[in-house]
Amino acid sequence: MTDTPSSRGSRAAPPVVNLGDPLPLADRADNRVLIPALEGAPPRPPSDVIRALGGQTMGTSWNARVIAPPGVGEDDIRAAIQAELDAVVALFSPWEPTSEVSRFNTAPEGVWAVSQPFWDLLDATMDLGDETNGAVDPTLGALVDLWGFGPPGPRSPLLPVPSEQEIEAALAVSGWRRLRLNREARAAMQMGGMKLDFSGIAKGHAVDRVSDRLTALGATSHLIEIGGELKGRGVKPDAQPWWVEIERVEGAAFPRTVAALFDLAVATSGDYRRSFEHAGRRYAHTIDGSTGRPVANALASVTVLHSSAMKADAYATALMVMGGFEGPDYAEAVGLAAHFVERTDRGLVERVTPAFAAMMDDSESAAG
Repeated sequence: MTDTPSSRGSRAAPPVVNLGDPLPLADRADNRVLIPALEGAPPRPPSDVIRALGGQTMGTSWNARVIAPPGVGEDDIRAAIQAELDAVVALFSPWEPTSEVSRFNTAPEGVWAVSQPFWDLLDATMDLGDETNGAVDPTLGALVDLWGFGPPGPRSPLLPVPSEQEIEAALAVSGWRRLRLNREARAAMQMGGMKLDFSGIAKGHAVDRVSDRLTALGATSHLIEIGGELKGRGVKPDAQPWWVEIERVEGAAFPRTVAALFDLAVATSGDYRRSFEHAGRRYAHTIDGSTGRPVANALASVTVLHSSAMKADAYATALMVMGGFEGPDYAEAVGLAAHFVERTDRGLVERVTPAFAAMMDDSESAAG
């Protein structure tokens, strides 16, 4: 691990702004550059035209840089992207009362068959729950709502923090160990009052779906961003990779980090993204299912690079839940490329896993 205290301020961390722009060679000395290992030369893009598209989805924005083959126009690209985004919303958005997750959340007790796409993500999320001992947990919707981060909206300013009794009641209908799946029937058991919530994984899943759809369309070179979660495939016409800037925590003094997304995704979870303050304490939107409360460790952000945007999204959330001791140890043990920023008495301190350090320039890795 590499520890670097931070002392001087910088701008707040926005979503990635220079989506896919080239990295000037003159900037390399002032940036941390991440380049994944490649096996052979990447294939040429299907044309020389990069199309830039964007829009709104899932309460946030999406952006894309797409190189499509001749004959596939911008309308075709936009329609393909929109179809995948609409499908994800129809399946997993608790803000849509007719979505599949909303129908399950409001269903009476019983075992309910679900669609194949819904099952696939639920099953994958439960596997990650087993792997991370509940740091990934799709059953925390009641707690998310209770703390004011779900569809019901923020809590009353008069009672911004739930009572112990409210937390215990929500915990009684939460927890990935309580959710029973019937694999033969492709069904899930609603215990009564349980609310599924895929907010820690849905954006990454949507990125993967859009990327796969564009690849099937022949647009094998593209960069997709949804609410700060990104995935790049292929290269640009000049053979340059898709360069993206990794989010920075406000006040971070360590170098600006840019990554080459060669068939790679990146996701960041941070305590600054959605939160509220009460009595001098910040309550972040990430819920720890073991306590029923927002995470209360000192981590400010976690960034994960992975071939799957869904897994990058899920692992970034899980590592935030695990905290500054268990999180780095777990990430290193399973070989994740992860970057941690922790708030300490010395200021902001960063830690990186060996897999993350392996993507740095040799000079940076040696210095760390």
